[in-house]
Amino acid sequence: MDDYWIAVIAALLPTVVVVGLLVFVLRSILRMDRTERRVYAKVEAEERKKRGLAPRDESAV
Repeated sequence: MDDYWIAVIAALLPTVVVVGLLVFVLRSILRMDRTERRVYAKVEAEERKKRGLAPRDESAV
């Protein structure tokens, strides 16, 4: 019976590892996108302020 559970774990382990890596990569991509959007909005607000334009209307988006 011990060989059965070892075989089950050996069969499932690669799938679990690949899913874990996929989750890690997707989470990293989403975090980078969120950070990039935040930085872009900050730069855009600074440029609008420099040019004397009104702040961007967030409700229109």
